[in-house]
Amino acid sequence: MDGKVTPKRTRIQREKRELIREAALEVFSQYGFRGSTIDQIAEAAGMSKPNLLYYFKNKEEIFATLIQRLLETWLAPLKEMDAEGEPQTEIRSYIRRKIEMARDFPRESRLFANEILQGAPRILPMLEGELKALVDEKAAVIGQWMREGKLKKSDPYHFIFAIWATTQHYADFDVQVRAVLGPVRGGEGRFEDAARFLEGLFLG
Repeated sequence: MDGKVTPKRTRIQREKRELIREAALEVFSQYGFRGSTIDQIAEAAGMSKPNLLYYFKNKEEIFATLIQRLLETWLAPLKEMDAEGEPQTEIRSYIRRKIEMARDFPRESRLFANEILQGAPRILPMLEGELKALVDEKAAVIGQWMREGKLKKSDPYHFIFAIWATTQHYADFDVQVRAVLGPVRGGEGRFEDAARFLEGLFLG
C-alpha cells in the first residue's frame, strides 16, 4: 500500500493545539476573522509565532477548526428535538439548551455572529446545506404540531428564528443586558429569568 498514514498526535501536541484554539477563540470573538492576526493569537497563547505555525499553517486553518466545532455544538440542541416527543416539553427543552449555551459559550456565539455579519464567507455552504436541511426538517415537525393544535399557529421558520434571536441576545449583548438589569438582577440569575420569560413568550 502506498497510502500515507497520518501519525497520531502526542499528548503535548494535542494540548498545544487546544491552547492555540482557546487563544484564537478569544481573539476571533473580539475582532472577527479579518481583524485578527496570527501575531495576536500567538501572544494570547503565550507562544512565539513560529511555534504556533508549527501546529497550524495559518489563521484560516485555526478558524476552520473552531467553526467546525462551533457548528457541531450549535446544531446539537435542534437535532435533539424529537418529533415523537411532547411539543411543549421539546420546545421548552430547546429554549433551555439555547439559553445555557448563551451562558456557557458567549465567545462562540460572538464568533458566529461576526462571521454572519461579514456575509458568512467561510460557512455559507454549510448554512445553505446542512443547516437549511436541519431547519427544514424541524420546521416541518413544528408545523405539524401547530396543525394538530398542540402549539399556537405561526410560521415555523420564523418561530425558530425568533428562538435563535432571543436566546443568543443574552450572549451577544450580555454587557447591555447586565447594564440595564443592574447589579441585583444582572447576576447569574439573569439566565434563569430569561429562560422562564421565553418559555412563557413562546409557549404561553
